[in-house]
Amino acid sequence: MKTKKNLILYILLWPLLAAVLTVALLLVFISVSDFRPKSIEPVKVKGDSFVIPLPADSSLTFYTWNIGYCGLGEQMDFFYEGGRRVRPSREEYQRYRDGVIYQMTTLFNKPDFILLQEVDSLAKRSYRDNQIQRIEAGFPSYSAAFAVNYNVKFVPAPVFRPMGKVIAGQLTLSRFRPVSAERHAYPSCYSWPKNLFMLDRCFILSRYNVSNGRQLVLINLHNSAFNDAADMRIQELGMLKKLMKAEFDKGNYVIAGGDWNQNPLPYDSSAVSKGYDARCIHPGIPEHALPENWQWAYDSFLPTNRDVRTPYRTGVTPVTLIDFFVLSPNIELKGVKTIETGFRFSDHQPVGMAVGLR
Repeated sequence: MKTKKNLILYILLWPLLAAVLTVALLLVFISVSDFRPKSIEPVKVKGDSFVIPLPADSSLTFYTWNIGYCGLGEQMDFFYEGGRRVRPSREEYQRYRDGVIYQMTTLFNKPDFILLQEVDSLAKRSYRDNQIQRIEAGFPSYSAAFAVNYNVKFVPAPVFRPMGKVIAGQLTLSRFRPVSAERHAYPSCYSWPKNLFMLDRCFILSRYNVSNGRQLVLINLHNSAFNDAADMRIQELGMLKKLMKAEFDKGNYVIAGGDWNQNPLPYDSSAVSKGYDARCIHPGIPEHALPENWQWAYDSFLPTNRDVRTPYRTGVTPVTLIDFFVLSPNIELKGVKTIETGFRFSDHQPVGMAVGLR
């Protein structure tokens, strides 16, 4: 009888022991292979363009767009933010990807600079498609600088449909070749083991010579998201403020753009065009997050981001404005406009801007 009880106990405990051992081995594997970038690292610049000073007396055009790894188009919801799905079907993904590239190569109308976020180079969620190569092929005369901010060998969530491997980041394209490009790491507050599976947030800082002897310092950023990252966003803003002020004090022109995951200042959700269910993100950006006389550049009438708990429905799905630019006082803002795409191919809408260097 005792032998029979031991056998039953063994049968009952074995699956639990196997699960514990699997989790332990996974944590060991992820810990050993964890992506550990330095605080500042050089970024390789691709392309055949030459270093030519920017004209100081003409307009420059910019676009920023979080393309959502071409996987968060209008029919998608996402498990991490309350939805059910992990990735779109292959057919949906290809439609979103082709739509993103088509819009970039047509609607953007050959801008001087393009700042992209959530670009996959090798990920299960985007069917291991190298989006960098596809995007670069659409802009053959542009220089390209890519920095990784998400490099995990295996994301185990959700348990029964794990997201798997992800290598993704930010991509800066420009008609001018930068003098240099660097990856600057943001601080992280996540503790072990959660930090093993989260993004390693960063920004790309690119420098371009200007014909008047100064430099344009361009920052492509993707700041922390989710409700549990409010403290990290404050630290990120503090880091940006210090760096941008130091560059401006040198006499340089400074532009920071991308997905801030916060509303600009000031932001009034009631100003957004009718037909959208616009909302604010809390907590907001502190009033003195930027140095005095710096400019927030955004289109107050259109949202740039939609909720992904459910597929998109105009006027029903909550939307907000988190994609925009910040300009140093020596830059003249000539215009800024959000492109209304209906969130067909991404959970973000692109934002275009024209400026002059004073």
